[in-house]
Amino acid sequence: MNYAALLASSVFALVRNKMRSLLTVLGIMIGIAAVICVVAIGKAGQSQVEQQLNNLGDNLVWIEAGGRAVNGRRTGTHGTSSLSLGDATAIKNQLQLIKSVSPNVDGSTQVVYGNQNWYTGYRGVSPEYLDIKRWAVAEGAVFTSDDVDRAADVCMIGRTVREQLFGATDPIGKVMRLHDLPCKVIAVLQPKGLSVSGQDQDDTVILPYTTVQKKISGAPWLDDILCSAVSPDAVKLAGQQAAGLLRDRHHLRPEEDDDFNIRNPEDIIKAQLEASHTLTMLLAAIASISLLVGGIGIMNVMLVSVTERTREIGVRVAVGATESAIQLQFLGESVMLSLVGGAAGVFLGIVASIIVGRTLGWPMQLSLEAIALAALFSAAVGIFFGYYPARKASLLDPIEALRYE
Repeated sequence: MNYAALLASSVFALVRNKMRSLLTVLGIMIGIAAVICVVAIGKAGQSQVEQQLNNLGDNLVWIEAGGRAVNGRRTGTHGTSSLSLGDATAIKNQLQLIKSVSPNVDGSTQVVYGNQNWYTGYRGVSPEYLDIKRWAVAEGAVFTSDDVDRAADVCMIGRTVREQLFGATDPIGKVMRLHDLPCKVIAVLQPKGLSVSGQDQDDTVILPYTTVQKKISGAPWLDDILCSAVSPDAVKLAGQQAAGLLRDRHHLRPEEDDDFNIRNPEDIIKAQLEASHTLTMLLAAIASISLLVGGIGIMNVMLVSVTERTREIGVRVAVGATESAIQLQFLGESVMLSLVGGAAGVFLGIVASIIVGRTLGWPMQLSLEAIALAALFSAAVGIFFGYYPARKASLLDPIEALRYE
């Protein structure tokens, strides 16, 4: 069997009906492009959610001062003295599932450098805070435990504060005022972006917690205790153990509510990630329906082609063409239509994904699996929807075919 001749015959037949072939290819092309683009957008969304999950911290166990009532309302952290430095020390020394702990005291204030000023948030922590939050230093160095012990007037600033106060000036070593406190900038933090709640995490000043307690807030208690569990699987159990330890330290009776709150923002982000994945699969499934519509279009075109070329089929059979040759000819036309549409769809899907990514400012992630699957699916569509017309053509009675007008 001369496959080259069959291929040439299929190409000739498709070129002879350019507009019909083009419209058929268009259906497959749009379907393939839609699947690739939807999966790419879905992966970009999942990547952003995963980045938020990573930004939360290293197996974060977050303990807030203030209880949570039955209706969900909290008593609040600022001004609530339910957490102490002794609690943080006890958690670090007594819980084996906790590998690092940082006290936290925070608030908001005006910061000033030269003739520039900015209203921002400040956070008093220990050096372990940056490891717990997976936050790297871009310039300078982290303050030390010695700085904490002597309540040193040093600070680290986020990118937003740097841009607002210092602009292009190197801030390392400069002294800015934090409310009434002169504070030496010793480090600039790597950009971290928005938090889960949409707040700018880079709009912050980080100091030793002792400096905040003694020279800014004047309060000896803590707003939060931030901890890092030994592994992701240990986060929930570590939180439960911390809750038990704090209830014991705070002498709470069984019927009394907690005067602290264990937060699990990781659960929220994981739920968002699962929802994003489910939505991507749903949209991809919907986009795949257009491939089925394109396949039905191929079947329709091929059935029309068989009807139009009945006499041609009769002549070919009369001069010795076999049923398999006739079947392969029409099946080849169907597969070629779907493959051309698939190739064009892959190209269109990649271009559309790049354009959408640049428009939205998302780092688009093209899925090689989705591209390969879409290409294979387009070939399968051509075979599946082209088989019946090809089979019908091969079974035509040559005598009836020759008499067909």
